[in-house]
Amino acid sequence: MRVSVRKQMMWWGVAAIALLLTLWLLGQAVLPFILGAGVAYLLDPVADRLERLGLSRTMSVVVITVVVVVIFVAVVLLIVPVLVRQASALVETAPQMLDQARAFIDTRFPGTIPQGAGLEKTLADLQTAIGERAGTFASTILGSVRGMIGVVALLVIVPVVAFYLLLDWDNMVSAIDRHLPREHAGTVRHLASEIDEALSGFLRGQSLVILILGIWYALALMFVGLPFGFFIGIMAACLSFIPYVGVLIGGATAIGVALFSFWGEPVWIGAVVAIFGIGQVVEGNYLQPKIVGGHVGLHPVWLLLALSVFGALFGFVGLVMAVPMAAALGVLARFMIARYRESPLYTGQGTPSDPAQPILVELVPSGTVQSTLMSERLAADRARGQQEIEVMQEDLSRRPPE
Repeated sequence: MRVSVRKQMMWWGVAAIALLLTLWLLGQAVLPFILGAGVAYLLDPVADRLERLGLSRTMSVVVITVVVVVIFVAVVLLIVPVLVRQASALVETAPQMLDQARAFIDTRFPGTIPQGAGLEKTLADLQTAIGERAGTFASTILGSVRGMIGVVALLVIVPVVAFYLLLDWDNMVSAIDRHLPREHAGTVRHLASEIDEALSGFLRGQSLVILILGIWYALALMFVGLPFGFFIGIMAACLSFIPYVGVLIGGATAIGVALFSFWGEPVWIGAVVAIFGIGQVVEGNYLQPKIVGGHVGLHPVWLLLALSVFGALFGFVGLVMAVPMAAALGVLARFMIARYRESPLYTGQGTPSDPAQPILVELVPSGTVQSTLMSERLAADRARGQQEIEVMQEDLSRRPPE
């Protein structure tokens, strides 16, 4: 007996709710495994390409692991200390920059900023709060990371999980495919393919865009001698996954620092403006269209909504899962909209009923029916005659002899 679609949806809905509840209850315990699965997903195409070049799966995974570990160690030893040092220095200098900007506005444009004890106190509190809030935020993040996952989990569990998942990735995909519901296997495969295209296109494409922009902003700002230029360039590049946000925040910060540091030297201030202008032109006209493309389907507003919702529901795990969940929900939403546009609810016309079973008529030569009926009657008469003879013989055998 066929299971109704409504009942199937009910069971799958219960399974999805149970999965989300499990993630919420387990909390940060599953974070290293989620990160490991994400790393394996991103590196699986590289392993497949190395296999096509002639390496075995095991050797491909070993080569990838060695390269990733070397890059990670280099970043931790060479880049992270510079970022931390410049970020701390920028936070400490920010109140002085604000004070100088306020003094400049008061001198050149008197009366623009209303004077008063309340306002003075507010601005002073803002200057001091910047450093305190930034330090508190940084310590909270670091403390949360230590409390949630720990350094050991990041440095040991994530690489181990990623290594073994990458080693058996194709086998796991095949096993999952074998367990798909047979009636909907084709639809599930199609949706999974669209989710993979959206997610991989966004993650791999946007990561490459961030890398290119980070190198350009950081090196160019360092070349013109902008203080904290390396940190500002990396920050602007990392925020560029949201269109215009990276260039606005990074550009405003860089120009503010340039005004503070290069006052009286308009050439260098113009150079900072030109660096972000060139970066924005190249990103909008080449990097985004050529690398990320328009087929990804992750709108920035949708992505921000996913980050906010999943972060509020599941904490740091939700932030990690926000991008893949946004891609999956986007594909499912488009699928449901397409089904809705085909349904009677949109068209206003009922679904036509299934056609009745046709009546089959067999054409035979003339007289075939009469001869068949005659043969059946003769056979019935013979059967009745034989039965009567058997009854008479049985009666004769029961009579006593005379």
